[in-house]
Amino acid sequence: MAIRGECFCGGIQYQINGSLRDARSCHCSRCRKAFNAQASAYALVEAQEFQWLAGEDMLTSYVGEHGFGLQFCQKCGSTLCGVYNGAVHGVTLGCVNGDPEIEIGRHIFVASKAEWEVMPEGVVQYAEGSPEPG
Repeated sequence: MAIRGECFCGGIQYQINGSLRDARSCHCSRCRKAFNAQASAYALVEAQEFQWLAGEDMLTSYVGEHGFGLQFCQKCGSTLCGVYNGAVHGVTLGCVNGDPEIEIGRHIFVASKAEWEVMPEGVVQYAEGSPEPG
């Protein structure tokens, strides 16, 4: 069954004809700013399994110097997905409709988390990035 998602205003909608993988939460200062929260909640997708259903013309992008970036809704500001070299790399879990049937498996860059954030006990944490799963 396809996974669907949309921005806050509903103007942009997407579908994933596959599954989400490698969900993670990043606690670095850049993710706090991009996601307006203590951390991001993000899962990877296969680019060929991702498709925009509506509102692709409402997207705006921010791409950094290494080819990684984020795409946002111009109207409501929702962060919808991450891109790498122009292709969708992953989606923000907050914009997925319904149960994405995935759990966050690791918390990364916790050494630079906000001073006011308290990490739950028992979660997999890495001070910086972590090795990519095999």
